[in-house]
Amino acid sequence: MSKATINSVAKYAGVSKKTVSRVLNEEPNVSSATREKVQQAFKDLDYRPNPIARGLAHNRSFIIGCIYDNPSKSYITRVQTGALSACHEKNYNLLIHPCELRGQALLDNIDALIRRTRLDGIVLTPPFCDKTEVLEYLKSKNIPYARVAPGTLDDDSISVRSNDEQAAFEITELLISLGHKDIAFIKGHPDHSSTTLRFSGYLNALKKNNIEFKPELVDEGNFSYHSGEDSARKILSLSPRPSAVFASNDYMAAAVLKVASQLSLKVPEEMSIAGFDNAPIARHIWPGLTTIAQPVEQMTYTALSKLIEQFTEQDDELPLHQETLEAQLIIRESTDKVKN
Repeated sequence: MSKATINSVAKYAGVSKKTVSRVLNEEPNVSSATREKVQQAFKDLDYRPNPIARGLAHNRSFIIGCIYDNPSKSYITRVQTGALSACHEKNYNLLIHPCELRGQALLDNIDALIRRTRLDGIVLTPPFCDKTEVLEYLKSKNIPYARVAPGTLDDDSISVRSNDEQAAFEITELLISLGHKDIAFIKGHPDHSSTTLRFSGYLNALKKNNIEFKPELVDEGNFSYHSGEDSARKILSLSPRPSAVFASNDYMAAAVLKVASQLSLKVPEEMSIAGFDNAPIARHIWPGLTTIAQPVEQMTYTALSKLIEQFTEQDDELPLHQETLEAQLIIRESTDKVKN
């Protein structure tokens, strides 16, 4: 069987070549019945669009870039899952670009990436989604972008995040409800807005419950397991020792669990431990970690889908999509009541 073309799809579906092109590019001015007929023709004929020819015809590359810098592999995997799902639905390709650069070197790197690949748009994950110099650079070059998990929604761009501050408040209140008053906190990387939001939620919960904030119970990590281990050794060497530790992500919380075990502390009988993100490690270790499940895949999927709609919608008044998704508290075996 010869390879299906846009012409053969049009003939099979009984529509014009232009209509097939509109369906392929997710344009809105096609009836649902016609769209379904063309999409069925794609399946029946196993039609696969030629990305090079398609790009030349529309003066677009049909490539979306995703820039990230995060030590958590599970977080990046979830970002990629959401992004790939959106790209698959919209017939786009995804280019994943890890970057650890800062300052002018970062901007030069992004500029080279755009020139080399002719990206149609960029999805920015933390910490780049909050970097003013990056946002201003993309605006100056007229490069459409969407932000995943930004600290605020006040930028004039597509932005999708979760309610990190409220979620951190809830998990701290859970620990307080179990009788804990000396609750230690391990911060994340200082470049990430989530670090500030989660710390703020922790502080708000202490304040609401009239619990004194003790600076010595706070240490700074960078979202990595090793940084969590270093912070845990400092915190668990304090006298008196805190009865609970809330770490800003699950990898650091898992490191706290390791150090507690090395010190022969029983979890949760002698110490409660909580994390954030619901990474695989949170449910694969014992005791399982109480944590917050972020809708990372959905955040990325939504941000990228709305970004692509900017290219296909004909309405110049299309409002920018800005949304806050709900995170979910998941209680597992690492938290328990204080034993008197």
